[in-house]
Amino acid sequence: MSKMKKESDHSYLYFTKWALILSVFWLLLSGMYNLLLLSFGAVSVIVVLFVLIRMESADKKRQEIGTGIRLLRYIPWLMGQILKSSIHVTKLIWGSPNNVSPTLAKIDASNVPSNRRVLYANSITLTPGTLSVDLKDGELTVHALQKSSVKELEEGYMENKITGIWGKANDGDL
Repeated sequence: MSKMKKESDHSYLYFTKWALILSVFWLLLSGMYNLLLLSFGAVSVIVVLFVLIRMESADKKRQEIGTGIRLLRYIPWLMGQILKSSIHVTKLIWGSPNNVSPTLAKIDASNVPSNRRVLYANSITLTPGTLSVDLKDGELTVHALQKSSVKELEEGYMENKITGIWGKANDGDL
């Protein structure tokens, strides 16, 4: 039996088992067996199987292991940024409403390696007063409570921290 055939049989058996388990689980939890609920159950099982198929393909991609030391360098810095910006946002909210200047801006993230751009976007979102709205083609759309927060991001301090730990994007990442 060829390797492709074995993988195909394994995938078929794997997804058949999941379909059966999910269907039985749905039936046991439902306790009602009318056509509407059974069709909802079938649709939900199909959706979950679709997600499983997508997860399987993502699991087969090569994953980087061993970011422990890098993460230990990054997390304390990020916690400090979160604390600092939390104090800033608290002062902003308790202060005059004139100090709030909501803004939406696009931030260039092309220097950040493609496999770290989500980390960059999530780091922006974790710091109070800023929210990453979209990440597309090396460009982040960010919402901020104050224009000065966007200016700080445009200056690239957070981007430099990430690229300092994980390296800059090379031509293959762009």
